[in-house]
Amino acid sequence: MAAIYSLYIINKSGGLIFYKDYGSTGRMDTNDSLRVASLWHSMHAISQQLSPVPGCAGIELLQADTFDLHCFQSLTGTKFFVVSEPGTQHMEGLLKHIYELYTDYVLKNPFYEMEMPIRCELFDINLTQAIQKDRVALLSR
Repeated sequence: MAAIYSLYIINKSGGLIFYKDYGSTGRMDTNDSLRVASLWHSMHAISQQLSPVPGCAGIELLQADTFDLHCFQSLTGTKFFVVSEPGTQHMEGLLKHIYELYTDYVLKNPFYEMEMPIRCELFDINLTQAIQKDRVALLSR
């Protein structure tokens, strides 16, 4: 069973710019993935405003019975979130590595337009390698 079910990247205005499903069951259609991204963007923004802690960055971890949702927000407002098996550890490091791949292969791509869906083969290849490497590391723990 996969430790990581899916990965979403949302731009600063809440638009889904990348979605990849790694789970073996229950693949969502495009409309469902857009709804999940939009809902997460809204919940994240509301949590920042309602937090009693000054300077709160929003929700970083949402735990449910059947999944965990880990989120990393870059300084530009782009959100990276992974839906994983409950109790999966060390997702912060993976999300930061995915962000590094995003900066190296997407933002430095002269043909990529900001805030638009990501269509970059080198990003896909390196992302797949990072996810596979993380799965192997999780199995060995």
